[in-house]
Amino acid sequence: MNHFAKKFLASAMLGTLLAFSAHAATLNIHNGGDPQSLDPQKLSGDWENRIAGDIFEGLVTEDAKDNPIPGQAESWTISPDGKVYTFKLRDGIKWSDGQPVTAGDFVFAFQRLVDPKNAADYAYLQFTIKNAEKINKGEITDLNQLGVKAIDDKTLEITLENATPYFINALMHYTAYPLPKHVVEAKGQDWVKIGNIVTNGPYKPVEWVPGSHVTTVKNDQWYDTKDLKIDGAKFFVLEDQEAALKRYRAGEFDILTDFPTDQYEWMKKNLPGQAHVAPFSGLYYYVVNSQKPPFSDKRVRQALSMAINREVIGPQILGTGELPAYSWVPPGTANYGEPAYVSWKDLPYSEKVAEAKKLLTEAGFGPDKPLHAVLSYNTNDNHKRIAVAIASMWKPLGVDVELVNAETKVHYDQMQRGQVEIGRAGWLADYNDPDNFLNLLVTGVQMNYGRWSNPEYDKMIKEGNAETDLTKRAAIFKKAEQLALDESAALPIYYYVSKNVVSPKIEGFVDNIQDIHRTRWLSMKE
Repeated sequence: MNHFAKKFLASAMLGTLLAFSAHAATLNIHNGGDPQSLDPQKLSGDWENRIAGDIFEGLVTEDAKDNPIPGQAESWTISPDGKVYTFKLRDGIKWSDGQPVTAGDFVFAFQRLVDPKNAADYAYLQFTIKNAEKINKGEITDLNQLGVKAIDDKTLEITLENATPYFINALMHYTAYPLPKHVVEAKGQDWVKIGNIVTNGPYKPVEWVPGSHVTTVKNDQWYDTKDLKIDGAKFFVLEDQEAALKRYRAGEFDILTDFPTDQYEWMKKNLPGQAHVAPFSGLYYYVVNSQKPPFSDKRVRQALSMAINREVIGPQILGTGELPAYSWVPPGTANYGEPAYVSWKDLPYSEKVAEAKKLLTEAGFGPDKPLHAVLSYNTNDNHKRIAVAIASMWKPLGVDVELVNAETKVHYDQMQRGQVEIGRAGWLADYNDPDNFLNLLVTGVQMNYGRWSNPEYDKMIKEGNAETDLTKRAAIFKKAEQLALDESAALPIYYYVSKNVVSPKIEGFVDNIQDIHRTRWLSMKE
């Protein structure tokens, strides 16, 4: 058990008890996975983002529809060349301990994010900032060379490498949240412990029991606390969707952030209007360890991809209508147009299987020499259902599949270490731009779980991000995407729909493309 599981300070517990007196409106959220941390620079999952976005706030934040609106910054200006952003902070903004939030806190946070000694997995999301990548790779050692400067306590200037169309959207991400310099410097790694942590968002955490829940209450120092309709939230760790639905029906949860898809038809009849299924900027995919024979052979990867009958997964296996994915970037992504697709997309399924068998034979596999593969997924009824179905689709090729499951934290840790042969992964857009998906296949990126590496691809992504003409940029990106698809760098399976269940007593819940629903926009009827 990690250090967060140690005893909590008495003052924090007292805060919790006071917060949950008889009339407190507490939102009970089924949150899925167990958060690794409350430190915004140590996160990687949507279940962690749900907590982080309630307790911290960046320069820019999201409204109920996930559009960017002013957060800690009241306004900003952009230079004519699109490279220099100047932010004016709001008057009187404070940390939850009453200390002022300053431009220096943002400088401190961005420098810490890219400092290689802190090994932040998501640092690359802010590589558009001047010198961020060079500092992160150790090519520049002076953190003050980063393009983030405090002009004074209330003015922050950010200089970019190139004009970046999605930069304001990227500032809504938790990698752009400020950190309380005074606390981090005083407490070191322990700054995120309950009793030490201070935050600048609408809510603050008062209890964290790993494996169980995180509890928040209103942050009385936040600039808009008077408008909060909900007093606090309890984010419950629970990866068993069936159990979550039972607890929702028993009134223990107000919101489910996922549900067993085989219950969708039942819910439509028995819980009318409560199951929300909406289009979503996300991709469900399998990674194949390209560093490990025989998966280093692109013929093997392509055979596995071609034999997946994507058309049956959304309507039949899941029952919630997810669309089959033959591209890496979901259609409808901003600044892109139509994505690239695998060349065999429109072949009848029988022809795909025949071609897959041929490819495996060429790679040295067949009935007398089956391909053994371990398929790993994080524990969840829906992931299991898909893994079982895909294993049966691979069987006619002579692929002998062993299924292995682990809890979310363990599964992703093993994938990052390259310990998985074939692994289930999902990606939900951090900002609405093709770069956010294409980056996942760049050499050395922590989230490139399959370790696929192609210098030509890396070069094109860099070149695309240096291009200010959006049409030219999209063309370069599309060429890169086509290269990755031709190489079967990873196996896209379906484009996500968001799946929430929302109690009729909750108001203000708005379906949006990134499935972000901050507590500040919600209210609760008695």
